[in-house]
Amino acid sequence: MATGNGAHVVHCMLERNIDDYNVIGYNPLYTLFPFALRSILPAGEYNILHTTPDYALFFNQRKLPLVLSFQNYVLDRWIGTYSSLLQRIHYMTDLRLFTRRAIKYSVSLTAVSEFTANIVQEDLQVDRPIQVIYNSVEEDVFTPQRSPKSKTNEIRVFFSGNLTKRKGAQWLHDIAERLRSNIVIHYTQGLRTRNALPEHPKLRSIGPVPFEHMPPRYRKMDILLMPTVREGLSLSVLEAMACGLPVVASDCSSLPEQIDKGRGGYLCTVGDVDEFAEKLNHLADSPNERKEMGQYNRWKIEKYFTVKKMVNEYKKLFETIIN
Repeated sequence: MATGNGAHVVHCMLERNIDDYNVIGYNPLYTLFPFALRSILPAGEYNILHTTPDYALFFNQRKLPLVLSFQNYVLDRWIGTYSSLLQRIHYMTDLRLFTRRAIKYSVSLTAVSEFTANIVQEDLQVDRPIQVIYNSVEEDVFTPQRSPKSKTNEIRVFFSGNLTKRKGAQWLHDIAERLRSNIVIHYTQGLRTRNALPEHPKLRSIGPVPFEHMPPRYRKMDILLMPTVREGLSLSVLEAMACGLPVVASDCSSLPEQIDKGRGGYLCTVGDVDEFAEKLNHLADSPNERKEMGQYNRWKIEKYFTVKKMVNEYKKLFETIIN
């Protein structure tokens, strides 16, 4: 599993909760020379190989059952609008071929949301069932603020992720322009990008934040902002929900499966900076609504997105294959 992404985080959760489940991480730079990936898998006896589909072909071994989990999907034409020229060429040629062949050799397919399962079946014309197993969040680690936040007039909006077009970073400056004077967007620079946004009094960089330092970061914030254009199932949204934050996000891909509009936050038209700013300004003036939405989101995490639930579904799948 390539390191530095949500898929690696999820598989490490499985490693901590399933006996004899071992995650072998590798530097994403290996994917520039995919045939070198064959050397990463140590020799040994394995019952199942569980990975994402993009480079699974290079780990595949004869007689070893291959389970693929689609954590996201970027091979369709629509996502090309938010990709570089080199990425579009890569997605349309070799990565599409690698993914198709991996599916052919797999014994089971899973996806982290209904949206992801559907788009894989439609775009790749997969006529096999794809089991949906939602990602989870460590709900005993990502918890709401126990004591009242320090009294301040500033409303802290949090953007968590890499500063890419796919995450909607190109709209942060225009959203900030439309916010009231007491609202500040605190943004991470992600683990894969080191660039910063143009200077603006309502934009504040907190740099790259290691995963283990994220829970207290969420607890210092008031609202999560997620203007993304595509999410397999957003871990940032799950983490914010677990920490009792309301969410203002794009009305696209899997986000409606996570956020109940009007109860846990607001869903806005992709790229509509006016609508995003309007919802943020509204929540900034509505402390009771922020609190109620945050409590609802925490309840939803405990009901549908616990580690135990995710682990049990994967264990059941693995046991079925082994038996």
